[in-house]
Amino acid sequence: MKVLYITQNTVFKTSALNSSQLPSTQKVSVSQGQSLPIHSATLRGKHYLVQLQHDLLPVGAAGYFYAEHVRIENSITSQLPALKSRGVWLTNVDSQVLFSRESIEAAVQQLAELNINTLYPVVWNRGYTLYPSRVAEQVIGSSTAPQPQFQQRDMLAELLQAAKAHNMRVIPWFEYGLMAPPNSLLSCQHPEWLTQKVDSNRLHDQMVWLNPTHPDVVQFVANLIQEVVRNYDVDGIQLDDHFGMPVELGYDDFTKTLYRHETGENPPVKSTDSRWMAWRISQITKLMHQIFHAVKAAKPECVVSLSPNPQAYSLSHYLADWQSWEGIGWVEELVVQLYRNKLSDFEAELLKPEMLAARQRIPVSIGILAGVKPHPVSLRQIQQQVATTRKHRYAGVSFFFYETLLHQTLNPIAMGDREPMQLKQLLA
Repeated sequence: MKVLYITQNTVFKTSALNSSQLPSTQKVSVSQGQSLPIHSATLRGKHYLVQLQHDLLPVGAAGYFYAEHVRIENSITSQLPALKSRGVWLTNVDSQVLFSRESIEAAVQQLAELNINTLYPVVWNRGYTLYPSRVAEQVIGSSTAPQPQFQQRDMLAELLQAAKAHNMRVIPWFEYGLMAPPNSLLSCQHPEWLTQKVDSNRLHDQMVWLNPTHPDVVQFVANLIQEVVRNYDVDGIQLDDHFGMPVELGYDDFTKTLYRHETGENPPVKSTDSRWMAWRISQITKLMHQIFHAVKAAKPECVVSLSPNPQAYSLSHYLADWQSWEGIGWVEELVVQLYRNKLSDFEAELLKPEMLAARQRIPVSIGILAGVKPHPVSLRQIQQQVATTRKHRYAGVSFFFYETLLHQTLNPIAMGDREPMQLKQLLA
């Protein structure tokens, strides 16, 4: 059985004439995201002549679609496509999974039994690396995070060994991006690297942010990522929603001087001024360009992954234009964080034009919230969101995070309705 998928809002009409030339009785609007069972489809120039299985009134069952507005596949509508990527984020916050080789091996075994095939372990958090880093040691004087659980061992090497035994992909996650605590060694030793608000306050949500326009910051971030790619047998690296800069920031002396030099103007007091936003967006885009080429210079086959917020929020709040980066080719895997409780809100994000466009070019997965301690999300919500992701034919899902997805299943009171077997069936 063939199915016609509507990839953008379009018109079903009685002839190949321009729809504006046809009376309303000979055309009907069809919304992006719909799927229609068909008997046949024949390409005629810029159109498909289609015989539907059911009438679309007032046109009926036979008519024309613009070819570029639809996708036709052989499928059985009752069957959902397999999820090619089934991932989990592993963190050192509210979780001890990375604290020892034994806990890593136990977690990987559990996740493999659930059909998980991709791991995103945090390697950059709160201004420190969680693996032994020569780059970090040279810049801040500490090669790993000060937590004793990461001393005298290589967490990332242990995880890779465990994951590769189960043929899992490992894509290290630079969770904190340009963000760091104000009391971290990085912040204290390099205050000239930090940006600030118009009132000179450096804090945003109790964190400070590295200045993406500063060449030393650019070099440090690129070197850190390149170090992981060169030294470990990883399948990729991942940046997330903290790879950017809050729109309120950018008023440090270095950035203001650079803006005056390039534009001949002073930065406006209003942080959401369109020209000022566009310029800062371009600076973060330059940093993305630098990172992409640093990764490819070290290991061409290494995937550059990004796990951002939806585009509109990402751009307006963090000046991160992932839609443009993906279009240029600097993002090779996208895992968009859609942490929504209402299914209608979740599904609406899946149907955004930039999401549909991206999945035509690269694998696009959906980040699903499994909960934050001590509030796990219900299994029913997770099931609905996974099924909806599959229905709309996205490449996969990734759960935030391991602890709330699986490990608390050992505590039935905390996890409620969730059982490992149910999760395994969900990801089959």
